[in-house]
Parts: sequence; C-alpha cells; structure tokens
Amino acid sequence: MHRFIGLVALIVTAVAADWPRFLGPAGDGHSPETGLLKAWPAEGPTKLWERPAGSGYAGPAVAGGKVILFHRVEAEEVAECLDAKTGKTLWKRGSPTGYVDEFNFDDGPRGVPAIAGEHVYTLGAEGRLICRKLADGAKVWEHDLQTDYQFPKGYFGVGVSPLVEGDGVFVNVGAKGAGVVAFDRATGKELWKVSDDGPSYSTPVAADIGGKRRFVFFTRQGLLVLDPKTGEIVHQMRYRARIDASVNAATPLVADGKIFLSACYGVGALLIDTEGWKPIWKNDESMSSHYTTSVKVGENLYGSHGRQEEGASLRCVAWKTGEVKWTKEGFGCAWLIAADGMLIAAQESGEIALLEASPEGYREKGRFTAFAKSTDRGKLLRSAPALADGVLYVRDAQKLAAWRVGK
Repeated sequence: MHRFIGLVALIVTAVAADWPRFLGPAGDGHSPETGLLKAWPAEGPTKLWERPAGSGYAGPAVAGGKVILFHRVEAEEVAECLDAKTGKTLWKRGSPTGYVDEFNFDDGPRGVPAIAGEHVYTLGAEGRLICRKLADGAKVWEHDLQTDYQFPKGYFGVGVSPLVEGDGVFVNVGAKGAGVVAFDRATGKELWKVSDDGPSYSTPVAADIGGKRRFVFFTRQGLLVLDPKTGEIVHQMRYRARIDASVNAATPLVADGKIFLSACYGVGALLIDTEGWKPIWKNDESMSSHYTTSVKVGENLYGSHGRQEEGASLRCVAWKTGEVKWTKEGFGCAWLIAADGMLIAAQESGEIALLEASPEGYREKGRFTAFAKSTDRGKLLRSAPALADGVLYVRDAQKLAAWRVGK
C-alpha cells in the first residue's frame, strides 16, 4: 500500500507541458516539465519514432498531442501535422515557393510554427505568413509580406518566427514604415505598423516590464521595445555590427527587470536595466551568440559563444556581471533547453547531450548521436528542438525523430 501511494505521489508531481512555439511556452528556452531523466544510458534514451523531413531549419512545434513540421518538399513549403505518439501524418498542406538561398545553405523555411488555440501560424523563407486551422490544416488567411510591404531581402531569406499573443500576430517585417507589423490573428487584418528597422533573424518575445506588457524585438538595427496594443515605441537603441555583412539572430532574454542581447561580428553581449534603460555590463568576451539563444537558469546564462564557422564553445556566464564561470571548448553551436534542473543541448554535429545546469563546471550526464555527422554545412543540425510531455523532438535537414526523455 505504501509503495502504491509513493507511486501515485511520483506521478502527480511530474509535470508535462506543450512546446507550442520557438523556444518553448515562454519563448525563453525553458520547459516547466519535471520528472525527466537525470542521466541517459550509454545508447541514449529510447527512440519512439523517426521519419523523413524536407529541407529547412524550422524546428517543430508541439501542442495537444500534435507536432507541426514546417519544411520544404520540392517546390512547396509544407505545413504537416503529425501524431506526437507515432509520427504519422494527420494532414499536410503546401504553398508554392521559389526561394533560393544565395549562400547555398538551405532552401527551406527557417521560422518555427506558432500554435495558438485552434490555429497554427507559419512564416516562410520568402515572407508568406499563413494561418491554418490546427484541426485539418485548412487555410484561414494568408499574407505575402514581400508583396505587401516590399522589405529588403535578408542574407538567408526570412528567418524569424511569428509571435502570437492576445488577439495579434507580430512580425519583424523590416520594411520602411513597417519594421514591425501587427495582424489580427483571426482575420489577418493589419492592426498597426511601426518603425523603419530592418529585418533580423531574432524572434521577438513578450514580457512584463515595469508592470506593463511589452514586446521586445532585436531588429537589424538593435533593441526595439513596443506597446503591444498600439505599437508605440517605448524604447529604442542601436545595437548591431559596424559591418553590413552581419546579422542579429539570438532572441532577447528578459528577466528581473533586465534585457540581455547578444550577437557576433564584434558586437558582443549587453545586459540593460529597463529602469532608466542603462547598461549594466557590455563586452565581446563573455557571450557572443552567432545564431542560437542562451538560457538563463538561476543567476547564470548558458549558451554558445563565438562564430559557428570558427568553432563556438559552450559557456556558463554570470547574469549580473558577465563573469565567465566555465567554458567547454570545441562544443560548437548548440540549441539549449532548460528543464528540471538539466540542460538538453542539440549540437550542430548531430549529437544530443544532457548536462547539469551548474555554474560549478561542465557536467555531462549522457550523450547520443541523433543524426549522422556531416561536414556538409547544409546538413548540420541547426533547427531548434522541442520538449513536450517527456518527449524530445529534433530534426536536421533530412529527418525528424522523437526520444522519450521523461521517466
């Protein structure tokens, strides 16, 4: 009887959660899930399923037992809904695309889908924003943002994910007079547009700042903080590289009344106090993020430091000061998920590592090869992973697979 009660208590205290958008429920790389494995066997956690995927860097979104895979198949950008338990297709809908990556990286979509209520929102590499019904994929509305706003083409196409909150969908379009555009999430009607800021590869976040809801964008020009209802600019600050051949890609982190920004190309990291908008610390030696976003656990940041092609390292950095606590050289760029006191790192090499979220040092608790290693830059693991209901979902340029990482 006592064993039964203990088992019930264990089940009750384990928490599951969806991963409905880029960087998870709160857009900060955290999952509220508990009851996850604290160590992996030598062969890695149990693989549940694997299936082919088309091209693209868009990571999966997961909600309500459904996985949305957004990928390119031949001349179409395809939104495909899968059963989370089996990986089998429930529905798929395509839209035409002629996108060509001028740097020969990848010709598929980059933005992670956003699942909100009964709908899913996708933003393709050419700027096609589509709202579909989650139940069957039927199109509700569509915007060809390039046609509507004539924004300048980025180096790697459109690479942001849509932010969906309240009654709106918000995108860093990057056109003159329409740096950020808000759309009614039910109808697609334009609600407001603001700023001349160009398009970046950084997905915006929503956060409470000074007791008020704000949207925080890291545009091509720098920091842009907006009132979500009106688009009024609350704060604006230039923060970008001096050279034109550069991008801002890491998502802003907002915590404790502060905003953290990071980029490569000689830019570095900045922690700014939102009360008075004054820098707390700034340098290019602590955490210079090329395209992945750091996660904050406790009083420390964990993330990739340095340019991808030059061999990035994994680092732990003090949030308040920028002090480097430890460095794991040769780790490469990696997407991090923070959950249940642990870090799950999806490395470009195709390997997945389980780490303790500890400022005391690099403590690895498991590792496995998710996909065959490749030196082809177009086939590196560059898509953000997802964690939902104890299952880790990871894709590269050819496959999507799921592993059980919960107990």
